[in-house]
Amino acid sequence: MRDPKQLRSHRWFGPDDLRSFGHRSRLKGMGVDDEDYQNRPVIGILNTWSDLNTCHSHFKERVEEVKRGVYQAGGFPVEIPVMSLSEMLMKPTTMLYRNLLAMETEEVLRCHPVDAAVLMGGCDKTVPALLMGAISADIPSLFLPAGPMLKSYWRDVTLGSGTDAWKYWAERCAGNLCDSQWKEIETCIARSAGTCMTMGTASTMACIAEALGFALPKASSIPAVVAEHSRLAVASGRMAVELAWNQTRPSTILSQGSFTNAIVTQLAIAGSTNAIVHVIAMARRAGFPVTLDDYDQWSRRVPVLANLRPSGKYLMEDFHLAGGLPALWSELQDLLDVSTKQIDGRTLNDSIQEAITVDRDVIRPRNQPLYEHGGTCVLRGNLAPDGCVIKSSASAQNLLVHRGPAVVFENYADLKRRINDPSLDVTADSVLVLKNGGPLGAPGFPEWGMLPIPEKLLKQGVRDMVRISDARMSGTSYGTCVLHISPESGAGGPLAWVQSGDAIELDVPGRRIHLDVSEEELQRRKDAWQAPAPHATRGYLKLYAEHVTQAHLGCDFDFLEGSDPGREPDIF
Repeated sequence: MRDPKQLRSHRWFGPDDLRSFGHRSRLKGMGVDDEDYQNRPVIGILNTWSDLNTCHSHFKERVEEVKRGVYQAGGFPVEIPVMSLSEMLMKPTTMLYRNLLAMETEEVLRCHPVDAAVLMGGCDKTVPALLMGAISADIPSLFLPAGPMLKSYWRDVTLGSGTDAWKYWAERCAGNLCDSQWKEIETCIARSAGTCMTMGTASTMACIAEALGFALPKASSIPAVVAEHSRLAVASGRMAVELAWNQTRPSTILSQGSFTNAIVTQLAIAGSTNAIVHVIAMARRAGFPVTLDDYDQWSRRVPVLANLRPSGKYLMEDFHLAGGLPALWSELQDLLDVSTKQIDGRTLNDSIQEAITVDRDVIRPRNQPLYEHGGTCVLRGNLAPDGCVIKSSASAQNLLVHRGPAVVFENYADLKRRINDPSLDVTADSVLVLKNGGPLGAPGFPEWGMLPIPEKLLKQGVRDMVRISDARMSGTSYGTCVLHISPESGAGGPLAWVQSGDAIELDVPGRRIHLDVSEEELQRRKDAWQAPAPHATRGYLKLYAEHVTQAHLGCDFDFLEGSDPGREPDIF
């Protein structure tokens, strides 16, 4: 028996008192009858649509389809707009505002008469933000990914958003691409609504959401503008009603095994390094601590099986048609916790049993991996005492063991000003170093980590160099880029003390990064270092600077960690 009095929304609408009179009367003022919502689960649809969020431009249609599914299952849908984080257009970075959307999601779910929620996101930081907020509120929720855009073509070349933008920009800077050709690429590289169709951060996070059990099977790879995605939206609406009746909260789905599956999935798809920060943040909120050491251990065991750009050849549409995540998981069962719960009430094993692998070049068999292991590696050393990361599968393999002199840029403005100066003392063996790109130093931890190759080296044929920073890198990017140096330079980490000419050693197989400067000299530089002036003295930026944690801890706010969902509203 389904007792409507057990629904959370009944506290708002059910009692015969003055408060509930006010709630009901205002709904009637909007044209809503008692029959529309009473004795029915109220389903909040948290929509991150915006005219400035290109990835979500189809959400106006999808939200109506979600509502249709809610109605079909006997629920009452309410659309609640929340902050839209547009990766392409927000500056300095959407990462600065991930925690703000996470806070908004948590509070929106807690303060409204919502029995369950559909979280509509996709663009990079919307996914972890929505999930972090839902985990903290612990109200039944499922995730509807925006889906990747369709494959793009320039003349007879298949393009991948982001990845090929970096590639052809380098060729243009080298003088190998004319202005009209560059304009042609600009016009066709984003073919439809949806997220980047490479294995960038958006697709990585969608896959992780599915691995954690928050999304329906194969939801992570369905292209944004195909009919299957519309059907997914309707099915998500129907499922949300079941979640409300069954009280399927995030805490009833998530386990340590769920986060193991997320890590294994990320490594097997050669996913974005950004996801490491997000998974750590989500796990810490759920009460299942995940550390860089966990990633390091798994990176030594998990093969890369998804042949997707920027590490491989294909795009997300190909991955979906090849079988999607269930097909990938079918090759990794000994590494996964297949007993973990999924949003539809089944287990990961159930999804695996239904898997069909259509293309063995897109999703490689276990005995023919794209890379044996280490799609992403964790490094430590005196330059990164708390760790750093590198996407080795997207790096030049000859640079994974390297020693070279540092060419240091104090901040992003310094980089832009000097990187293409013909007099810059730099060679292909140099190590480009960018400071002040971390959570505090930038601020916001932007995607500055793929430092550009100096134009004079591009013209000599150089296409990769060792690059080191405390910043992040776009998941669509590639190159031998050491990222997330922790602690960051802006917080007084060792990166702040590096000077041009210092020798830096990179040893990815040995998981080591080392600044070859004596301890005495490093101490002298540390003593002389002065903290930069704060970026803000008021508002959200001040809150951010005072409470954000470092990269190896997930860059969450220190007061939002932990699995306590907080108090329900108690004034009615």
